[in-house]
Amino acid sequence: MSDRGFLSSLRYLFADFIGEEDDTPPFLPDGLPEAVTDVASDAIHLLIDYQSTSYAQLYVDRLRRFVGRNGVDDAMLVEIARLMAVRMSYEDPIRIAQLKLAEFNEGSGGNYNPVVDIRKFRVDELVSALPAIIAEYLIDALNWAGWAHKRISIRFSAASRLGVRRLKIEAGLKRWRRYSVRYAKERLWVERWLHMISRSLDKQPAAASEIVQTATMIEGYGDVYRQGMADWNAIIDGLAKPTFDGVLALSDLAGAVAEARAAALPDPRQAALKRKIEEIRARVRASGSSAAAG
Repeated sequence: MSDRGFLSSLRYLFADFIGEEDDTPPFLPDGLPEAVTDVASDAIHLLIDYQSTSYAQLYVDRLRRFVGRNGVDDAMLVEIARLMAVRMSYEDPIRIAQLKLAEFNEGSGGNYNPVVDIRKFRVDELVSALPAIIAEYLIDALNWAGWAHKRISIRFSAASRLGVRRLKIEAGLKRWRRYSVRYAKERLWVERWLHMISRSLDKQPAAASEIVQTATMIEGYGDVYRQGMADWNAIIDGLAKPTFDGVLALSDLAGAVAEARAAALPDPRQAALKRKIEEIRARVRASGSSAAAG
């Protein structure tokens, strides 16, 4: 990461916490290829609606790190821009309320037939959307009581005035999102993903596109989200990071990551994925031993 990009990220991180906000939409990065313009423009508008202009500016600063960088062609930059916007607009109860309210506002002038949307969340997942200063104590208490993993059904509906009012209150909580436990975790994840792409461009350029695509492993909320995050970390920590660190002499990282992703199943124990990662690592060790013996 360049010093400029790092300082820009810090600037908008602190802007979040001190409440500084500029309503002027950010400009696209200088030198952005025309092929990426539409994707990045849509992302800026999405993230302003999702959170704020400073959040959209953070997106622009992150994207700028890869503009004109060696090894990053237009197709890869489009995917970085697209997938980063998806992850930065992660799905939480606040976002579901925002989308439901937008659906109501768009359809209220015509023949709008509201559909009641019922979602199930774990209690700790709901609490993680609260400001960290409150959530951390609540999560500790929930774990102590054994209630953290209990599931609660939340109703998102614009079928009544009361339902619409509730959606407005829930959507309005986006101002608190930036102080939440989930928000902090997502920001750290995006930075690590971008860091791994950068390291791949330096160490194994042929694998960079595959590292970019690992973002698709993480989606939604609940068990699907937790499984995807756990699988992503297992692959990065077991294959990509050791390769970049020079600990694992893996010559075809792209193929190894694709092979590991194909082995990932909806299994909290990650049995098949862990076996596949160890199998790949064992092949590398065996290949190294054979080369040394020869």
